[in-house]
Amino acid sequence: MIEAFGWGGLGAAALLVGALAAYLFDPSRQVMAVIMALGTGLLIGSVSFELVDEALKHQAVAWVALLVLVGAATFTIGDWLLTRNGGGERKDADGAQAEGNPLAIVLGSVLDGIPESFVLGLTVLQGGVSVSLLAGVALSNLPEGMSSSSGLKVAGWPRGRVLVMWTLVVLVSAVSAAAGYVLLDPHSGRTGALVQAFAAGALLAMLADTLLPEAYKVEGVLTGPLVVAGFAFSLALSAI
Repeated sequence: MIEAFGWGGLGAAALLVGALAAYLFDPSRQVMAVIMALGTGLLIGSVSFELVDEALKHQAVAWVALLVLVGAATFTIGDWLLTRNGGGERKDADGAQAEGNPLAIVLGSVLDGIPESFVLGLTVLQGGVSVSLLAGVALSNLPEGMSSSSGLKVAGWPRGRVLVMWTLVVLVSAVSAAAGYVLLDPHSGRTGALVQAFAAGALLAMLADTLLPEAYKVEGVLTGPLVVAGFAFSLALSAI
């Protein structure tokens, strides 16, 4: 469990790297969008190979499909509630966060990080951290840290306050990875398979709701090929 905690924190640490890059170098939106799209493809591959496929070994297709939908619905409801309370623009790079609720922005970022970190804990349980999933988590967190922090910088947030926020998110992500290690045990049979399916749905909903729209705003039709490239890279990494 301690190992899962460490890997979860490492994957989420890309948020801090992205925040520092935003305050020190002011990266372009094009760079952030490309990384978002590639990270999305990597994570879709990880969901396919390491969650859904594993869940189907222990549970009927109908139950897996149902829990994928439940996981997606759970994330969507949480995202909707936070959006209503001022966290909807947490990834905007142009400073729209100035109109939002700081607490909702923090909670929204925590919500985004939980599904991917939760799944990361499973791969540690299976014998070693998944290289493709860790790369996908890092590639999704890096532009999130950049984009959100760029907007918070424009909105007037001091760097120290932003770094404290991301440190909190990193800690929650590490705890989520440890929880995934405990709860996603494939040897728990039918129950473990249902939790895996739930996590897969939540992770897919997070990608569709928070990463892909931001990438498409900048890259347009190139978003699709970039996502597929990330998926293909995930295939290659899964063979390592």
